[in-house]
Amino acid sequence: MSDRLSWDDYFMSIARMVSTRSTCPRKSVGAVLVRDHTILSTGYNGSVRGLAHCSEEGCMMEDDHCVATIHAEANAIIQAARNGVMVDGSECYVTASPCWNCFKMLANTGVKRIVYGEFYRDERVFEVAAKLGIRMEEVAPCDV
Repeated sequence: MSDRLSWDDYFMSIARMVSTRSTCPRKSVGAVLVRDHTILSTGYNGSVRGLAHCSEEGCMMEDDHCVATIHAEANAIIQAARNGVMVDGSECYVTASPCWNCFKMLANTGVKRIVYGEFYRDERVFEVAAKLGIRMEEVAPCDV
């Protein structure tokens, strides 16, 4: 019997660690884009480069949602693009299921599987993911 983590637990643990860099006090989310068991990019929810963080100036609220931050999944995609990393065919490990906009971005980048740690807000991502052949899987937190 091995104490070695499964790949899902390993990458989800990394996503949770990435979430600790979040600068929005309302919710900390981390995302890791992976292909062939190799990390391509990471992202966490935070402000636009060069602007003050929510943790410094407060959240910009609309409809009970902070709109000052860029979500973790979007930041992971952006970081990959900035570094010339192709994410087509990858998997996304994210600490909370994607919102509708992040799901659409992940789908259009060619992500084939989304592994999430908790449900967040939007049920329609599951129905659309099924239509597109994107696997959505919840992974319970593990003790590391």
